[in-house]
Amino acid sequence: MIHLIEYEDQYAADFRRLNLQWLEAYNLLESHDLLVLDNPRGVLDRGGYIWLALAIPDDQVAGATAAASRGSVVDQAPSISAVTAASRSAQVVGTAALMHEHDGIYELAKMSVAPAFRGQGISKLLIEQCLRKAKDIGAGKLVLYSNSQLQTAIQLYTKYGFRHVPAVDTPFVTADVKMELMITP
Repeated sequence: MIHLIEYEDQYAADFRRLNLQWLEAYNLLESHDLLVLDNPRGVLDRGGYIWLALAIPDDQVAGATAAASRGSVVDQAPSISAVTAASRSAQVVGTAALMHEHDGIYELAKMSVAPAFRGQGISKLLIEQCLRKAKDIGAGKLVLYSNSQLQTAIQLYTKYGFRHVPAVDTPFVTADVKMELMITP
């Protein structure tokens, strides 16, 4: 079962590992990435958010109903104590961040899912969490930077309403794709 949690410092190595995995696989790693990956706490300190997707073995989540856990990627309603106890045996399998840029603008960043867990809807859970939070905090716009090699990710962003805009003034040399989403309350 997959459970989303907010970032805690104990998961810094997992956040770094998962993002380095895809950045290096596509030869996209840049110094700007390392600023975030080496200091995820900095995202939070500047008014941003990070979520982690934990894969928790079904038999480790006491209190979760069989209906919620059997055959479902999403953990529907475990107790906090059940998730806390089970998280000791959990594996971090996905990440996503909202980085505060300025004046109601946030960057959707560091979306990653471990290769063995792709195709299970985890990226959808992560992006939906980011969109919910953006609405909750009154963000006016989300931006993201990507690369044309990442067609699966670009299709996901498009499905959720992101639109292509010219990729100018990007913080990444390898970012040949920029997308934006206006947030409506």
